[in-house]
Amino acid sequence: MAKNPIRAPPWWPAVLRRLTTASASEMKAQAAREEAEWKPLYRRLSALGGAPEGRVTATLDQWEMEGWRMTALQLMKHIRELRKYRRHEHALEMMHWMEKRSMEMPNGYHAVRLDLISKVKGVRSAEEYFSNLPEPAKNQRTYGALFNCYCSGKMTDRAVALLEKMKELKFASNVLIYNNLMSLYMKLGQLEMVPILFQEMKASNVLPDSCTYRIIMKSYASVSDMVSVERVTQEMEESRGASDCLTYCHLASLYNSVGLFEKAETALKKAELVLGSHELSPFRLLISSYAAAGNLSEVSRVWNSFKARVPRPTNTNYLIMLQALRKLDDMDGLKRCFEEWESGCVNYDIRLVNTVIEAYLRKGMVDEAKLLQEKADQKGEWSDVHTFVLFIDHYLKSRELELARKCSKLANSIVKKGWLKTVETDDVS
Repeated sequence: MAKNPIRAPPWWPAVLRRLTTASASEMKAQAAREEAEWKPLYRRLSALGGAPEGRVTATLDQWEMEGWRMTALQLMKHIRELRKYRRHEHALEMMHWMEKRSMEMPNGYHAVRLDLISKVKGVRSAEEYFSNLPEPAKNQRTYGALFNCYCSGKMTDRAVALLEKMKELKFASNVLIYNNLMSLYMKLGQLEMVPILFQEMKASNVLPDSCTYRIIMKSYASVSDMVSVERVTQEMEESRGASDCLTYCHLASLYNSVGLFEKAETALKKAELVLGSHELSPFRLLISSYAAAGNLSEVSRVWNSFKARVPRPTNTNYLIMLQALRKLDDMDGLKRCFEEWESGCVNYDIRLVNTVIEAYLRKGMVDEAKLLQEKADQKGEWSDVHTFVLFIDHYLKSRELELARKCSKLANSIVKKGWLKTVETDDVS
């Protein structure tokens, strides 16, 4: 006779909901505590800018004196952020500070430090650091970091020799190793080596990732072998997890480069299908790629879709759109887009002004270009060298040599007086 199934009491679902809510609340509170501890210190470190050696140490000493808790994991998070923004000297100084405190170093510490030493002091210093590591620390991560140093330094012979050593140690199963070496061969123009490595990694049961496919596609496209590009694309689509938005955008740019615009648009449609609901960065590529394919309606559609997700696009977002409209010769759309940006911008960015000035000058609309330059000057966003190069180039093409000389002298005068203003590569709009 079958036993009666055990039934949960009627109050059990309510208990589960309370437990789940309590757990979620605790996790949220923990995240808030970590955020509160993270932000103030990172603000201080960010504010150091290009400060000389010793300022990071002084900042950390002061933070410690104020009684703040610091763990090695938290500090590694700061180090990775500094490295992300190419603040290599400051990140390395933080690691020195951690070592002086005899902190228990988390996994990956030596690999990160080796990478930073290479960038700050050179590959030879990185090699010395690696040689002096205790044997247990000479693991897959540190070998991989040294291998990356060789690839970044275009040291092919050392990279290949180290790869053989890593194979012996069973450390060569990481797809990043092959991607780095394939990228090195691409930089050196040794395109024939890329497919060989691609086949070798698959024979070694190292699964290609999206970056691998982008590299191999580019290698074939560089020798105009689009048949092989399509074969690799099909292989990628049949694999699991390798087809992402960025890779399809990359494929579209390859098609655009050889004039296969319909195939480029097909790739872009696939890119949109796999675009994540929270992804934003691919929109720039989608806009640029549709513009390269000559499709204004798709550029406008993607831009409007992006603005639906981001009510206040940054200066860089507007720059991408203005460049696309300039490429497509849509002067009405260009003016509307510029006016939209201008009406709500916080930082009056000369890059956007130059984009519109270039479009005006191409059309012979010199008066409009001059007015826009004057407006930028009135707003305190002084013309940069590129602004004057645009006018000089126009005057030379139209054989107005006196105006070109006058513009050149004015540019030299402004630069000498120190009025040249460097425009930040990132922005707040």
